Amino acid sequence: MKPLALTMGDPAGIGAELTVRAWQALHRNGRCFIALADPRELTGAPIAEVASPDEAAAIFRSALPVLPVRLAATPQPGRPDKANAKPVIASIELAATLCLSKAASGMVTNPINKAALYDAGFAYPGHTEFLAVLTGASGKQIMMLASPHLRVVPVTVHASLRNSIALLSTDAIVAAARTTAAALRHEFGIAQPRLAIAGLNPHAGEQGALGDEETTIIAPAIAQLRAGGIDVTGPWPPDTMFTATARARYDVAICMYHDQALIPLKTLDMDHGVNVTLGLPIVRTSPDHGTAYDIAGKGVADPSSLIAAIELAVSLAERRASAMSNQTP
Repeated sequence: MKPLALTMGDPAGIGAELTVRAWQALHRNGRCFIALADPRELTGAPIAEVASPDEAAAIFRSALPVLPVRLAATPQPGRPDKANAKPVIASIELAATLCLSKAASGMVTNPINKAALYDAGFAYPGHTEFLAVLTGASGKQIMMLASPHLRVVPVTVHASLRNSIALLSTDAIVAAARTTAAALRHEFGIAQPRLAIAGLNPHAGEQGALGDEETTIIAPAIAQLRAGGIDVTGPWPPDTMFTATARARYDVAICMYHDQALIPLKTLDMDHGVNVTLGLPIVRTSPDHGTAYDIAGKGVADPSSLIAAIELAVSLAERRASAMSNQTP
């Protein structure tokens, strides 16, 4: 396995601290990664600057391998600086390039602040859309949040609640569910994935008394998915589908908007949640939290979610490699 490529994230956030702590936790077990960051900001661990990922495996046990991406300004904890926007973007671009060239087996992204990047020309709602362009991905790319307790996929993501409802459509639900089912089969090793489709309204519309989106938008999507051979149930009432008993009946919840998906995931397991981008030609994961400006520079950041993201990226990369090997004549 080639090493993973780990991006720097926002230099004013907790990315550098998490990177060092992840190396401290993983450097003895072979979960090798290379940091695409400014070596000067990675304090608390022995650092080894390298010229390519191929050098990482030999030194990972004794030092954190870093492929340098130099910052333009010294970062101040909690204060994003537009002078560093271009290096942050460059770190993401380099990670994608390394994955596409097979020099890295996958990429793990530290959290960014998109608003801080706009002055440098970043014009995407998030990593997902940016990586779709960088990798030339086709089809539907979606965000899955995964933890040992729950997997969720929001059909609409970075939009206001009002706009999310306006954006919701039968085609969008079908596309998200198909991409999710394929990923669960091919990358998560679930032969017959079970998808639970959430309703939009309280009590899943209460037979139209509390809204008709369940009958006009969601039910037709369910019918299409079933006709295509996907094991799908719903629409489930959103207020009861995340109990322990309900979660045992499905492998992933397809949710209608951002918070409907992320609130239960983060409530159940904030520390081990991982953001996975489905539908890309490369492996990409990230922690399920943000830049955490409020604790940046204080030495208290918890690396659990980043470590979980690294572990899952390794697992997904291994399964992809195995699948490709089995396809080779």
